[in-house]
Amino acid sequence: MAVEINSKIVGYRVKSEEAAPAPAPLPEENPLTMRIPSRPEGTLEAVSEKISYVGAEGRKKVYLLVSFMPVEGVLNGQRVIIERPVEFFFPSGQLSSEHQWITATMRSLSLAARGGYVTQAVADLRKVAWDKGLVRCGMNRWNKPMFHDSEVAAIAWSIQQILYRRGFLDIDGNQIPVEELVSRYARRQASGHGWYPAEVEDETPSGAVEPLDGKPAESAAEGAGPAVVGNCPECRGELIMMDGCPTCYAGCGWSKCG
Repeated sequence: MAVEINSKIVGYRVKSEEAAPAPAPLPEENPLTMRIPSRPEGTLEAVSEKISYVGAEGRKKVYLLVSFMPVEGVLNGQRVIIERPVEFFFPSGQLSSEHQWITATMRSLSLAARGGYVTQAVADLRKVAWDKGLVRCGMNRWNKPMFHDSEVAAIAWSIQQILYRRGFLDIDGNQIPVEELVSRYARRQASGHGWYPAEVEDETPSGAVEPLDGKPAESAAEGAGPAVVGNCPECRGELIMMDGCPTCYAGCGWSKCG
């Protein structure tokens, strides 16, 4: 079709097709807090650890299993992946306590992990106390034993240490920011090995009592730990008072009261 031009041409432009609309940004979905409906089928990567502690009933050794899985989310408009714990398992028959309560606690932790608030749940377990005296579990940075308010608190501290060594928490049991979790998972995938902290922070984990013996004077608070009352006749370790009886916390669990 011909078009007659009756006026002077002063400029021109080439008509182009309309540009396609920009894709809508991805909705934010924090991979650290997003809910995982259920444990996925198949095999998960897991950490199995033996936990040793000494309480009113002597030395005990228990086994704990923590499963992890990669979780995808959207952060600042970009798809990212982190690793999260999703399942806690405590095999039966390890403690004299009723197994139903142990099973209930592990199921609750697993639900908290899949719900995105496992850090708070484990920290809350560390506050549990009982009337049977302190429980020794773990060592501080001066290679001295740490004491907790109950068996539950000792096991919760051990869980925090598993998550710390996995790179999910810091040494005090605080949550690592999601941006750092993304970076750590990427480095782990690039190296093909599990990520573990290269350098342990020069801090003492919070929420546990440390013995005064051997602790620097400037950081020791009065009453921060049980007083040593002698040496164990069995292993020559230190004795502390527990429920009115000198009890060995160096390893063998000997008690003067039997």
